Amino acid sequence: MKKDRILEVLKDKKIVIVGFGREGVSSYKFIRHHFPDMPLTIADRSPLIHIDDFKEDKHVTFVTGEEYDRNLNRFDLILKSPGVNFNNINYFIPREKFCSQAELFLMAYGENVIGVTGTKGKSTTSSLIYHILSNAKGNAVLVGNIGIPFFDVIENINDDTVIVAELSAHQLEYTDYSPHVAILLNLYQEHLDHFNTFNNYQLAKMNITEHQSENDILIYNFDDLYIPKLIESHKLVRRFVPFSSQTVLKNGAFCTKTEIVFVKNNEQYCHFPFEDRKNIPGRHNNNNIMAAFLACKTQNVSNEDILKYVSTFKGLEHRIEFVGNVQGVNFYNDSISTIPEAAIAALNTVKRVDTLILGGFDRGIDYRILIDFLHENPVRNVVFVGKVGERLLQEWQAAGYPLPENYILENDYAKIVDFAFQNTAEGCSCLLSPAAASYDQFKDFTVRGKTFKELVLHHKK
Repeated sequence: MKKDRILEVLKDKKIVIVGFGREGVSSYKFIRHHFPDMPLTIADRSPLIHIDDFKEDKHVTFVTGEEYDRNLNRFDLILKSPGVNFNNINYFIPREKFCSQAELFLMAYGENVIGVTGTKGKSTTSSLIYHILSNAKGNAVLVGNIGIPFFDVIENINDDTVIVAELSAHQLEYTDYSPHVAILLNLYQEHLDHFNTFNNYQLAKMNITEHQSENDILIYNFDDLYIPKLIESHKLVRRFVPFSSQTVLKNGAFCTKTEIVFVKNNEQYCHFPFEDRKNIPGRHNNNNIMAAFLACKTQNVSNEDILKYVSTFKGLEHRIEFVGNVQGVNFYNDSISTIPEAAIAALNTVKRVDTLILGGFDRGIDYRILIDFLHENPVRNVVFVGKVGERLLQEWQAAGYPLPENYILENDYAKIVDFAFQNTAEGCSCLLSPAAASYDQFKDFTVRGKTFKELVLHHKK
């Protein structure tokens, strides 16, 4: 069994699980199920509010607080959760000690995996692929950064299961294995607080294809500023399947003004009109659809089935999500927007944006592209939130551009929603598309989005 490969790595090891969120708890349960008496250490900077759930386990030790990462070298295996940052460790740890669920899972099941990564679009693309495969073939699972730990699906996998894995840069950072089918959607500046440099972030993302063989498949964005150059510089040899919204290609997929065209050996074999994808609007979603279609073709799904299930796919929560028309205003929740390119895509998709909510936790991203865009495409009312909001306002003024007609600096979302209701013209839209992370105020972007939606839907005149 493929699972035995994972168990062989874990067996007879002195293991520390670093980070005890959803994936850390999953790792603990998996190991404890197969090795009931194995001594385990769990390390996390934060106090563990659910520590009492494990007090019956006499073979587990907890290390919490600021010193949680000070003695990791005494372990044979450091099973790292994705969000853990080791930038502040001031001693050397051999690379072979690091491991993750993603690496162990890809080691064992990589030949069954369609892996999806990219700065933006990976959740939509992964979910779309899963939607198509689960309806067309039945035997498919969705796992990874979408919110389902890899170890949690192992018992549901057989030799014929197609595994769709959303893979973040954090999950790919420490892996020496790649999936059989890899999808690389785009590369923009993000997570610089974790990776320190954009180059480090790009290298982590490239691990989705770095360890593929010449018989594996890489589906990639031909238009991206960085991906083709990285493919060339890494001297990769595998089966390349590009997609483009700007260039007519001989293989893969490309866009015209009215449709997506799929092509192989310069022969067009399928056409998908734009009007058939109303549930996932916006030109940025063309790339997600092209990548998903090409991935499903590797699984021998018919063109007819793919197009049918693309048309029945519903967009994801917090991705340019229509909240509702309340008091004559259309409200949209795009809380997933954590980079300027995502906010620009939302502004290009949502009609008649009269109020825009921008900002949050500052990770050092360059916002000039967004400031320039808003100068060329002004929004009448703008809310600047958090440290990013402060920086955007300062850089906006430094650029010499006229400020929005109405703007406020505000961190309280109840007051932000009040501002939106008071200032957004009837029949126009209010868009939450922050172009920034949420960690200054919220656990994650989903909590930010739900807070916004609740305030909008329960707003009193």
